[in-house]
Amino acid sequence: MNKHHAIINSANQVFELEGQAILNLKSYINDNFVNAVNLIYNSKGRVIITGIGKSAIIGNKIVATLNSTGTPAIFMHAAEAIHGDLGLILKDDVVICISKSGNTPEIKVLIPLIQSSNNKIIAITGNESSFLGQHCDYFLNTFVEKEACPLNLAPTTSTTAQLVMGDALAVCLLELRGFSSGDFAKYHPGGALGKKLYLRVFDISNENNKPEVHPDTNIKEVIINISKNMLGVTAVVEDHKVVGIITDGDLRRMLTKTDNFISLKAKDIMGQMPKTINENAMAIKALEIMETNDISQLLVCKDDGTYAGVVHIHDLIKEGII
Repeated sequence: MNKHHAIINSANQVFELEGQAILNLKSYINDNFVNAVNLIYNSKGRVIITGIGKSAIIGNKIVATLNSTGTPAIFMHAAEAIHGDLGLILKDDVVICISKSGNTPEIKVLIPLIQSSNNKIIAITGNESSFLGQHCDYFLNTFVEKEACPLNLAPTTSTTAQLVMGDALAVCLLELRGFSSGDFAKYHPGGALGKKLYLRVFDISNENNKPEVHPDTNIKEVIINISKNMLGVTAVVEDHKVVGIITDGDLRRMLTKTDNFISLKAKDIMGQMPKTINENAMAIKALEIMETNDISQLLVCKDDGTYAGVVHIHDLIKEGII
């Protein structure tokens, strides 16, 4: 087997091994898992996640997932906990302890200290007979047959199993809380995903100039208007309502059709029935309309149909919507 095929074969083996290990977790979902979810859901405190080594890295990711989906969580490194950070744990907090072996020295010291404060412990480990497995309130089994590492040493499959178990907890809690897309946006106001869920057209168009001309405006003034506002477009407005649109493209087409354009007015070259969008529509909807119609701008209107401005595809790119 040449080097190229060997690399592809190795990658596929990792996918198959870890994929099967994840599917095997289904057989370990039992009353312990259900009770652990209900414990967290009904808790008045936070979730404190602890671990060491690679499990600590997984713990940080699970903390981030829980926080972003409505379950307050904090990471506490197991080694640091026994040197002062144990004070992070408050009366009503639930502790999730992650460990492949369940027998690390730090875990053996930490568990009794947590129990002395009567905090409930959820174990995520693949070893039920371990110290952690035997001294927890709820045991979530993440046993794997072998690591994806050919030496069966580097944590690979086992950490994937831990991560997926954490995802399962987070999703179940999300559904119990009735966590909505609006809630998600509230927790992700600066991210692209959040913006797709909360950013509205007026949030963008209000930052732009508001180019507009009257149907009887002469071509020279139309060109000046488009150039001055730098949006590549101007709305043709009469009685505060949009009656047409003129784009850079319309001006170019005008120049190819006639040499005598000085006497032309906006109404002579405007496009009628332009695509518009309500200012209260989601910004992602503006993108959908632009993509469907292969255009770069949309005219924005208020609820009563009056002209409100322009949203440009560059605005959506700037906001990270695209």
